[in-house]
Amino acid sequence: MRPIIGVSSARRMVTSSAGETRAHVLYTTYTGMIREADGIPIVLTPGSLAEVETLLDRLDGLVLSGGGDIDPGRYGGDPHEAVYAVDPLRDEFELALARGAAQRRLPTLAICRGMQIANVAFGGTLFEDIGAQTPDALEHRRHGQAATEHQHTVELDPDSTTAKALGKDLIDANTIHHQALRVVAGQFRITGHAPDGVIEAMEPIDASWPMWGVQWHPEYLGSDDGPSLALFKAFVTAATDRLVS
Repeated sequence: MRPIIGVSSARRMVTSSAGETRAHVLYTTYTGMIREADGIPIVLTPGSLAEVETLLDRLDGLVLSGGGDIDPGRYGGDPHEAVYAVDPLRDEFELALARGAAQRRLPTLAICRGMQIANVAFGGTLFEDIGAQTPDALEHRRHGQAATEHQHTVELDPDSTTAKALGKDLIDANTIHHQALRVVAGQFRITGHAPDGVIEAMEPIDASWPMWGVQWHPEYLGSDDGPSLALFKAFVTAATDRLVS
């Protein structure tokens, strides 16, 4: 049996035959990797909080996808000129998804913004802009370089489920984010860092929740990148185990 994997999506204005129209957007890199790992993806569109419980009850796994920034007001942060593409409805919807997934111990893969959402959902905070607030950091959002390029290493805790899923404790990662975890919520532990100390991976302290948070974008690196495909396979396997149990 193949598990049903829900993937959160963004809302953007696109040009259509009716003019400028708001659309639900999710890159096929996510759905492609889920299918490569033998899951069946469905797109979750931001909506009423009343829908969250029903959705989660019908899913075998959840991917919290990347995208624009979380409103700094959600974590006691400050407005910053670098903050972009804030969508209050998406924030509210995905924060509820993260909390509901934790309550159900629903297998979860949280990527870039998704890891930040999970952290904020349980009281963690973010750097509003890495470059402005941590001047000694690497340039994590490199302009002019493809999202498919390896740009720095990530060192992982060899005893973590993250390292075990990837099959390595040192990987080459891509990087297209300008925000990062600052204070990690109490129910998570850090499992990976970039060479400059920026947090690149986390997982729950409670091992009964199969959840992986990564700051880079394994879906862009694709199935030809061994650790990226291994991460998606570990996630989909956890969702399959939940389905058949």
